[in-house]
Amino acid sequence: MSKPHILLVEDDMALAELISWHFEKQGFRISQTPDGEEALLIVSEQQPDIVVLDWMIDNLSGIEVCRRLRRNNDTANIPIIMMSARGEEEDRVRGLDIGADDYLTKPFSPRELIARVNAVLRRMRPALAGGTLTYANIEMDTVGYKVKRGGKTIPLGPTEFRLLRHFLEHPGWVFSRERLLDAVWGNESDIEIRTIDVHIRRLRKAINANGEADIIRTVRSAGYALDAEAVA
Repeated sequence: MSKPHILLVEDDMALAELISWHFEKQGFRISQTPDGEEALLIVSEQQPDIVVLDWMIDNLSGIEVCRRLRRNNDTANIPIIMMSARGEEEDRVRGLDIGADDYLTKPFSPRELIARVNAVLRRMRPALAGGTLTYANIEMDTVGYKVKRGGKTIPLGPTEFRLLRHFLEHPGWVFSRERLLDAVWGNESDIEIRTIDVHIRRLRKAINANGEADIIRTVRSAGYALDAEAVA
């Protein structure tokens, strides 16, 4: 198995060197830049397995880098961990809302960052490997574009497939309609928010067609989640 590839975007060079040394010691491959614009260029040339991204960086803020990665269909599913000295709840929420998978407040130990990266990679690696995603009795072949539930094939349209894939990559997570719009449709900004509800209904109808329990949970005023425990 090839070494996991991390893109580290950090303009504190002493901290960047320290983090890089610890990750290389753990068997990771590191690309490094202090510049937000260059980070986007690196990702476009060779997608990393995960991006570790500081909030305050040169030329383009970490928040804007995260936003652009999430709105591009080709990079929407790359895991992102944000780092920042901004530890207020409002800042953490903003970072997560914009699309970060985790948020780490400075100062932190390299050991904690490595543990956070490993946790995110364990959760996301099936999608990155382009293999099979499974949750409860749902199985998705991301290469062959096939979905089964309880062993029975489920026909899905392209949009419902992408929507289900996003849920399978983040089981239990509650996603707002806006977040789903960014993740599934990318920068097709002409799509209306209410369109999400239409595709959720179509997805529910398809995966519940054989009398299965509704595994998609509606969270009032918040959004939707793929949640088997809610129907258990």
